Amino acid sequence: MFTRLSEDIATIRDRDPAARSSFEVLTCYPGLHALFLHRIAHRCWQRGWLWLGRWLSHWGRFLTGIEIHPGATIGKRVFIDHGLGVVIGETAEVGDDCTIYQGVTLGGTSLNGGKRHPTLHRGVVVGAGAKVLGPFVVGENARVGSNAVVVREVPPGATAVGIPARIISEGAAQQHEQNAARLGFSAYAVTRDADDPLSIALHGLIDHTAELTQKVEKMAAALDALGACPDDCRDEAGFDAKRLSEMVD
Repeated sequence: MFTRLSEDIATIRDRDPAARSSFEVLTCYPGLHALFLHRIAHRCWQRGWLWLGRWLSHWGRFLTGIEIHPGATIGKRVFIDHGLGVVIGETAEVGDDCTIYQGVTLGGTSLNGGKRHPTLHRGVVVGAGAKVLGPFVVGENARVGSNAVVVREVPPGATAVGIPARIISEGAAQQHEQNAARLGFSAYAVTRDADDPLSIALHGLIDHTAELTQKVEKMAAALDALGACPDDCRDEAGFDAKRLSEMVD
């Protein structure tokens, strides 16, 4: 028990730049206190002392503002940052090295028994206010954006944002960045990975424009090599990224 506590303190100091000492973490971090009490409550739950487990869970919520059902399974080196308003349901599973911010709900959408809550694999980060609802898996090293509502599986390494959440694969995010950089403008500077309709539209336009520009440049180069490219087929002005940036801002 105390070995796990020491590991948790080291984890918080590693992930939170505001943590200045182990004593500060031990005395002032409700996420650490909630996990310590949960481990005791979880052991009671596993031994069949259900009322005692729920009673300890209730006191953990009263003292920390974090509600973890004693039946939930929490892995090693989990960091609940700030933590107020976090709710983790009975059949939820949180893997090693996960990070959960304030206001997160790992909840269920069914009134039936059995598995009702999500499973977070190793290294998942769940942003503030996010709701992950249902008995599905959030893959290893995935990210859930702040205030997202996730109701379906998230692949490993992907990012889920929006209401309901849309999945952005790691490769797709990199492609967006490359397309934006090619045009000298990035809509992400305004609302990166946000579920804002304007941002979504700009992402699509940037990608489409980048593809069309690339095709036109290849066609113009081929015609120029043949000596058949008229003067007006060459884009001398280019793409005015600065003007577009000013319009968006």
